[in-house]
Amino acid sequence: MLVDQRQSARKIMRVRAMMVLDGAAPVAARTFDLSMGGMSVTTGTRVNPGQTGQVVFEMLVDGKPQIITTRVKVAHCIFSGDEFKVGFMFQTLNADATAAITKFMR
Repeated sequence: MLVDQRQSARKIMRVRAMMVLDGAAPVAARTFDLSMGGMSVTTGTRVNPGQTGQVVFEMLVDGKPQIITTRVKVAHCIFSGDEFKVGFMFQTLNADATAAITKFMR
């Protein structure tokens, strides 16, 4: 039986994103959900747990679009349907990203 290992509450967020894993070309993705500790995306590309890189996505903050770029580490990659669901743990969040995600999570 699988146990959900995420430590914080998450909220559904479906927007376009870009995965830029270290040493690889940028890959289009779509966000699935978001928390203060990480996020998951869906993509057509398989990635390996432990890989690091960046995820870039846009979210509305106080009604204004804000681009979030953050360092991430792949926690898991699962084939689901016709795409991969990738779980990321945030490595570092800058002050702007932390504030935007905090507002979104309310």
